[in-house]
Amino acid sequence: MAERSFVEEVKKLRLGAGEVFSGEGILAVTKALLESGVAYVAGYQGAPISHLMDVLADAQDILADYGIRFENSASEAAAAATLAASVNYPLRGAATFKATVGTNVASDALANLASGGVTGGALIIVGEDYGEGSSIMQERSHAFAMKSQIWLLDPRPNLPSIVAAVKQGFELSEASRTPVMLQLRIRACHVHGQFVASDNRRPAYTLRHAMEQPRRDVERIVLPPASFEHEQEKIAHRWPAAVRFIEERGLNEFFADGSDDVGIVVQGGNYNTLVRVLERLGVADVYGNSRVPLYVMNVAYPLVESELLRFCAGKRAVLLVEEGQPNFVEQNVAAILRSHAVPTVLHGKDLLPAAGEYTALAVLAGVRAFLAKYGRLAAATPFAREAVAAVPHQSLEAHVHGRPPGFCTGCPERPIFTAMKLLERELGEHHVSADIGCHLFSILPPFNIGNTTMGYGLGAAATGALNVPAGKRAIGIMGDGGFWHNGLTSGIANAVFNESDNVTIVIENNYTAATGGQDIPSSRAHNPTRSTGHEIEQAVRGVGVEWVRTVRRTYDVEAMRGALKEALTTPQKGPKVLVAQSECMLNRQRRERPLARKAIAAGQRVVRERFGVDPDTCTGDHSCIRLSGCPSLTIRPNPDPLRTDPVATVIESCVGCGLCGEVAHAAVLCPSFYKARIVDNPDRRERLRERLRRGVIGWLQARRERVRARHAF
Repeated sequence: MAERSFVEEVKKLRLGAGEVFSGEGILAVTKALLESGVAYVAGYQGAPISHLMDVLADAQDILADYGIRFENSASEAAAAATLAASVNYPLRGAATFKATVGTNVASDALANLASGGVTGGALIIVGEDYGEGSSIMQERSHAFAMKSQIWLLDPRPNLPSIVAAVKQGFELSEASRTPVMLQLRIRACHVHGQFVASDNRRPAYTLRHAMEQPRRDVERIVLPPASFEHEQEKIAHRWPAAVRFIEERGLNEFFADGSDDVGIVVQGGNYNTLVRVLERLGVADVYGNSRVPLYVMNVAYPLVESELLRFCAGKRAVLLVEEGQPNFVEQNVAAILRSHAVPTVLHGKDLLPAAGEYTALAVLAGVRAFLAKYGRLAAATPFAREAVAAVPHQSLEAHVHGRPPGFCTGCPERPIFTAMKLLERELGEHHVSADIGCHLFSILPPFNIGNTTMGYGLGAAATGALNVPAGKRAIGIMGDGGFWHNGLTSGIANAVFNESDNVTIVIENNYTAATGGQDIPSSRAHNPTRSTGHEIEQAVRGVGVEWVRTVRRTYDVEAMRGALKEALTTPQKGPKVLVAQSECMLNRQRRERPLARKAIAAGQRVVRERFGVDPDTCTGDHSCIRLSGCPSLTIRPNPDPLRTDPVATVIESCVGCGLCGEVAHAAVLCPSFYKARIVDNPDRRERLRERLRRGVIGWLQARRERVRARHAF
């Protein structure tokens, strides 16, 4: 169950030639794939292209109409490997995943694909969530494109440019027999706009043709001596073919060319930010018409020397706007200018930040410094606006409290780490190797659990070096998404093979919850196009693990603590796997709330559970908050005038998971928690019972007030 349904939006994918398509960037990419005659698409979800996978899943009937195969891959490597279909056959295929971690996982397949080359167009769509929108290490896909000589497109972030880049990417791939990488930044994925649609196309050469008429070209297989020839072929044939195609088709763009003796070179993905900055500085209008010459590289790799030299000819200086580090493009441009003895001064990261996301503020400072240096700000009168003063950097620490990311309200993973913290009191701290996924939040307050994280599904493998006899066992953690991604082989099977004595916790919440709630092999929901319901415990036992325990309800903190203690203290040797099951609360609420609203509107009886804190009983110790960290648990002023410490309280966001009460019991805390049942559309008996309760309670309250009044004086 994905976090968002595109069932209605995908109807736009049927638009024909001349009709106007309005929508989100991800939908535009899907439409462009259909218009390009793609034969197959594979991918693995991950921000910011998770929704592309969701769109494709919701468009199964449309894909089937055009004979397109959609593969929801087990990993990025699996997705990239499907592009093998384009090696021997003139089939257009696409793979998509999150960069750069996805590119790293897929690197083996991509390197082999780039070495042998392709016959059909092969497009790799990577979601480059660089900067503050990212949840991964700050690296770029550009380095991999250069290393394997995969051409890298970085289109301007508007729908016509994105659609054109998809179509041109396939054509460039076929013209140069090289896979092409299309980089979509997070804002490009979610930008909204319009473009004029074309007709969808069935593949000219179908997958059925390939199956019925197999082809084999030993020169495309990466084995000596062919692999040595591939390197020479890249340089002597594929690269020149790519450059010719880029030049002839005008993939890169020039604006206001020749109008001044200074200019700016920019990656396509940063174009919107740059023109907004130029408009603020008064050298462009609100429509993006710039007085400063611009060279927009919609192809970030390879650089086209002839275009670059033509743009720089006669210019005193150019500024290169290249986001991220290392400065691959700047080094390349500098080498080209110097090798051709071009005297143009090159500026880049001397005026712009050396690392980090190029926000509007960062680009504004660098472009202002560049234009001021060459006297171009004073001549900005035609489009001039009010003066833009430099914004001083101020620390927010003195004004804003830190808010580390945490689990959602009612998250079933929270009680697992609560149980671990309670067990620390008894057994002490253990080394914990964390993993990619929601459970990574356990590293932060209030749990402060976790020593490392090395990659998706690698939580168990990361304990490998610590597999030595000691007084304690190391703990590896992974989610069910990471388990099926590669944790079963690299973590569990590897632990069996190496006779590990450590403990692995597999958190099973039924989905790849961190990427939007997509189904996986162990999901419980029926999926009409995927096989689900495969037990993790069965898979673990299948690779040889003997000690396996499954906790069916993670909210049972006492059971979780008991299972963890057994795993960490049992004398039985060998790898130990604890499967902790409970459905992702976010997906559960997405499923149940619409049904509840519909039932209430129809007059049906609906019961909801909520928890609360009795302020007269609460001691103000707040251990419940420290051991839970639930967003619905907070504090409020103490109603007792003789007590100053604030008391705990449960706010309306409570989903009734019961963890706070479980923690109070397992940790032997105060008995201040209570459970309430909220009934919508109660029956006659319940309404009568409620009136009686209110009457009795009201009489008792009035009696208490009379007693207080008598003793007041």
